[in-house]
Amino acid sequence: MSKKLSITDVNKLSNEQFETIFGNVIELCPDGAVQVKNKRPFSNVSDLCDAFQTYLEEINVEDKLVVLKLHPDLAGKMAARGELTRESTAEQQAAGLQDLTTQQKSIMDESNQRYKEKFGFPFIICAKENKVVSIINGLQQRYHNSYEQEVNTGINEVKKICRLRILDIVAN
Repeated sequence: MSKKLSITDVNKLSNEQFETIFGNVIELCPDGAVQVKNKRPFSNVSDLCDAFQTYLEEINVEDKLVVLKLHPDLAGKMAARGELTRESTAEQQAAGLQDLTTQQKSIMDESNQRYKEKFGFPFIICAKENKVVSIINGLQQRYHNSYEQEVNTGINEVKKICRLRILDIVAN
């Protein structure tokens, strides 16, 4: 999308347009847009972001796990095959994940696998706010967290990603 929407434009969208435009601000989770469209009108982009944040906070734990499981591994097989969403591709590129050394790729692959085996969902971090070294460090450090800590941390990272995706669509 070349020109960002104004909040007035967002409020005037048909339900179908809203769902299409905001359907992936939470990775592969169009239900967020389905629920948030009914909260219009928004007075500004912060209200819109808050509505998505509230959606993520209020869904039950099972739905939070679904949201977490919809995210791809960072620098994983889907990225190597070019199968990520447009948004995930751009975010992983912004973090430099397409330029990993052989050693970094090996560490990422092993750490991602170990993390997923322990928690049952992929490691999630807002790639746009991080670079390779901080992502690897986070992946290794967060492995030692409890399951509950990681569900909460993962959802908080999804909120950051969601907010940045909205700001790519709507003028602040």
